[in-house]
Amino acid sequence: MNTKTLLLGQTFEARGNPFTRPRQDVTSVNSSGGVLIQGTKITEVGDASILRRNHPDAEVQDYGQHLICPGFVDAHVHYPQTAIIASWGKQLIDWLNTYTFPEEMRLSDPDYARTIAARYLDLALDHGTTTMCSYATIHPASVDAFFEQAALRNMRTVAGKTCMDRNAPDGLRDTPQSAYDDSKALLRKWHGKGRAHYAITPRFSPTSTPEQLSALGALWAEHPDCLMQTHISEQLPEIAWVQALYPQARDYLDTYEAHGLIGARAVFGHAIHLEPREIDRIAETGGALIHCPTSNSFIGSGLMDLAGLAARAIPLGLATDTGGGSSFSMLRTMAAAYEIAQLRGTALHPAQLLWLATAGSARSLHLENRIGTLAPGMEADITVLDLAATPAIAQRAGEAETIWEALFPTIMMGDDRAIANVWIAGSKRGPVSSG
Repeated sequence: MNTKTLLLGQTFEARGNPFTRPRQDVTSVNSSGGVLIQGTKITEVGDASILRRNHPDAEVQDYGQHLICPGFVDAHVHYPQTAIIASWGKQLIDWLNTYTFPEEMRLSDPDYARTIAARYLDLALDHGTTTMCSYATIHPASVDAFFEQAALRNMRTVAGKTCMDRNAPDGLRDTPQSAYDDSKALLRKWHGKGRAHYAITPRFSPTSTPEQLSALGALWAEHPDCLMQTHISEQLPEIAWVQALYPQARDYLDTYEAHGLIGARAVFGHAIHLEPREIDRIAETGGALIHCPTSNSFIGSGLMDLAGLAARAIPLGLATDTGGGSSFSMLRTMAAAYEIAQLRGTALHPAQLLWLATAGSARSLHLENRIGTLAPGMEADITVLDLAATPAIAQRAGEAETIWEALFPTIMMGDDRAIANVWIAGSKRGPVSSG
């Protein structure tokens, strides 16, 4: 019989999308809530007093006024860029050539790939992130390293081999055939094994020939239960580059659509400068768009129209975009999303921000039936937030009249110090041996 564990505290509960429905109808916080875990799953969520009475045999972890919420879901990261996060002064194309590509070449060494994967995953967990969707490098060993290290931590993760056959240095290019073959072998090895999911991963149109995009489109057609992740419309010079490379394409999205890389399980990162046709087509096909606010500002890309895209009922996720993004923290990423929305004339509510970092991102990765909400039957990936983690946060939260006012300072000023505990598949996080 599975051991019962009862977590007590304030519980964040989401029953729908607060961008498309009245937030007060679909999000709430129970100030005296509880989450019952049995084995790896959540079995009950409700009032603390009722759960205590009904389950006197449960081991109790009382978090007081801490907020119990789903583990954060980071929907777009590049774990190989961990060591170059916060590199100075370049925009996208120069940044790739100056920092990213030289570092990614280092992951051809399997030992170094394991070191970086372990480092990244531990940093993510330190900041309350329990699931992420990551790019690897072109090296199959970099995919193995990530999934192996995630398995040691029992984390639900998504990743794929990054495919590039042009406009990249020697040592970081594959071919249409090797991209197909390597991706297929890795997919068969990892997809659905334990808590691993594979994503077919062309980096973006400028670094793939039409032949490579077609090969990956064919692979996706053979394995439609996988995700397909890539980038779109991050910077204006990038879009001009795409137009020059694909002169027959109607727009950036068409470079993917023409090769079978569009659909409900497509996950597009950034999506800042989309054309009306692209928005219409993504909304029609059900693909997800991932907001990377710290990266978009750090690299000087622009201000994504999150509210406008949300109004189209397009699945949206939130992401740190390590290492173009400047923080491993989804709290800092929520703060940046708030700031960018303000610049576009919208004040996002704390409930919307927290939903975006949990249920919204889970939905964008087609994992909403497993993670992202506190509900019976969901996997017990949980992050516990201390809403008074620093003196600056505590003094502001102390003046709050509502739970949302108490939460907002942690969103705006919080970091890893606000993470009181992390639970992975029903187990409190402890030390991990990276092997």
